[in-house]
Amino acid sequence: MIKPLLIEIGVEELPAIPLLKELSNIEKKYADILEKNSLLCEFEFYYTPRRLVLWHREFKTEQDDSSEEFFGAPIDVAYKDGMPTPAALGFAKKCGVDIKEIGSAQKGAKEVLYYKKELKGKSSVLLLNEIINEWIRSLDFGKSMRWGSLEESFIRPIRWVNVLFGDELVEIELFGVKSKKETFVHRTSNFGAVAIDSAKEYFETLKEGGVTLFPEVRREDILNDFKRLEKQNSVNIEIDNDLLDEVVAIAEHPRAILGTFDETFLELPPEVIITSMKEHQRYFPVFKDAKLINKFVVVSNALTEDFSKVIQGNEKVLRPRLADALFFYNNDLKKGLSTEGLEKVVFMKGLGTVADKIERERKIANALFDMYKPKDSSKEMLTRAISLAKADLMSEMVYEFTELQGLMGYYYAKVAGESDEVAIAIKEQYLPEGEDSKLPSTTMSAIVAMSLKLDTLLGLFSVNQIPTGSRDPFALRRAVNGLIRITKEHNLEFDIVETLKYLSKEYVKFDISKLEQFFLERVRQYFKVNPSIIEAVLSSGERELLKIGKKIEALENMVSSEGFGESFSTFKRVANITKDIDMSSKFSVDAKLFQESAEELLFARYSEVSGAKYASYEEELDALLGLKPELDKFFDDVMVNAEDESVRNNRKSLVASIYKSILNIADIKEVSV
Repeated sequence: MIKPLLIEIGVEELPAIPLLKELSNIEKKYADILEKNSLLCEFEFYYTPRRLVLWHREFKTEQDDSSEEFFGAPIDVAYKDGMPTPAALGFAKKCGVDIKEIGSAQKGAKEVLYYKKELKGKSSVLLLNEIINEWIRSLDFGKSMRWGSLEESFIRPIRWVNVLFGDELVEIELFGVKSKKETFVHRTSNFGAVAIDSAKEYFETLKEGGVTLFPEVRREDILNDFKRLEKQNSVNIEIDNDLLDEVVAIAEHPRAILGTFDETFLELPPEVIITSMKEHQRYFPVFKDAKLINKFVVVSNALTEDFSKVIQGNEKVLRPRLADALFFYNNDLKKGLSTEGLEKVVFMKGLGTVADKIERERKIANALFDMYKPKDSSKEMLTRAISLAKADLMSEMVYEFTELQGLMGYYYAKVAGESDEVAIAIKEQYLPEGEDSKLPSTTMSAIVAMSLKLDTLLGLFSVNQIPTGSRDPFALRRAVNGLIRITKEHNLEFDIVETLKYLSKEYVKFDISKLEQFFLERVRQYFKVNPSIIEAVLSSGERELLKIGKKIEALENMVSSEGFGESFSTFKRVANITKDIDMSSKFSVDAKLFQESAEELLFARYSEVSGAKYASYEEELDALLGLKPELDKFFDDVMVNAEDESVRNNRKSLVASIYKSILNIADIKEVSV
């Protein structure tokens, strides 16, 4: 038998960010608990700032009956002279029955003790209290709090519990709160509890009481309001999806409305205004003709038809925020872009101050400049960019909005008359900031960004601040990913071993191989291909980032191509023949020692392939794998391990030469197909 089941947990307002971080786990945790209790079925999960809701259109009234099988010791061990041994008696005790009820069954080649226990399904009502308590306590929102006299804690105090199975109330107690047939609607509609008799009435009561229960509907309502405002005012609203998720989570009855701020504040860089609105007020910026204007959109939770006071209130709150920002900005402009004071700001214990970091980055940048010889800049310009890159850390604006570091340096550099190249390099020094982030736009910017990341990596590894497990407080994994992306974007060669070894001379001596392995581990994670392909390329000894990427792409295309499996078996045989040969050796093949036409044919074709020029690794690998017919004939017609030592070695040298050419791209035997 089945009935609808409604579970509502009422709470004080949930903070949006912790809720959103745990959101992807909430349904899975509940499903796992249902499965453990043999009650798994379809359900829906909804949330508002004041409630977590689970809705089953159909829920079993009791668990299905089931059975459990027990197998014990072999019969010849369980019984001696017709009498049960301790092994048999212990088995009966384990099954919870008398020894007379124990039977036997065939298991494999032996007859063993056997008992089948029939289990009667329990009533769902008897299980729900435990299920709900376990689910709520499994949720991890980060910080939690205690209230009243309770010893337990949760993200926010639980104020009501409503569990309806069919139309009947299920008695539940959660954090000292007992279930009742009541709920709470929007506070403007009714501040007190509202009695309900059924799930149908529950959904109707929320709707009539100004609560939009379904998150996807709240999102759609907000987006429809955005479209209406855009059309009415001929503007564009910038939709930040993370911010949209937040306002969906904090509003039970969302309504987007348009506010205004003083045009004077448009003197500020647009990013300052946008950051102030988003971070402090959760406002959406408004643009016209691709330019920020003195408007903003706030998503209100008010239940009203007249939003004039709501708009006035939000305008009043925003004004001092922007006034502070303008004050900071003007003060910073008066002071100018200066690094004075950075010599007193500690970067990291063991690594000195930020001024010391700047000096280390300058040395790295000069070394990279000599390596790459960029045409779009000079070493003097690069040195200028490095010397000013951290200056905005001393500004009042960055002190207030730390996420604007680099960007404010760009604006201050422009006002100070620095070149566009220097200003852009300052702005882009932290790029990329994530997987989908933009990359530095010029080679000089790329070198500045690489220098920052390389100093952080070398410095922290030198003082043994190495990421462990999932912990990476200094985002060193992201730094390596950034280096991979930058070198690829700007076609900059970067040998992991040689470059790190050369640059590490400026640091306290440490085991540089740990940092090299850290780089390689990020390479393994960065490329989204068959892991064995990455391993095949790395096993070839390649350590230059650009070539690693190109070789992985070439091998991936080959492995994915039709007929690779047949070629693979042939070259696997080549690898096996050469497994005991030192592949770092120079191989010499003497055509005078050939005894079979298959040898001559293979050598001629290999000489042709190895002597050609190729536009890509893929083209070269394709040509080498194209030796399959000649290799197959060679293996059919030629005995590699000939009795004559000189002939044997000559044949092995031929095969090894071919594999060494492939090994220049990848150790193909490492590929799993």
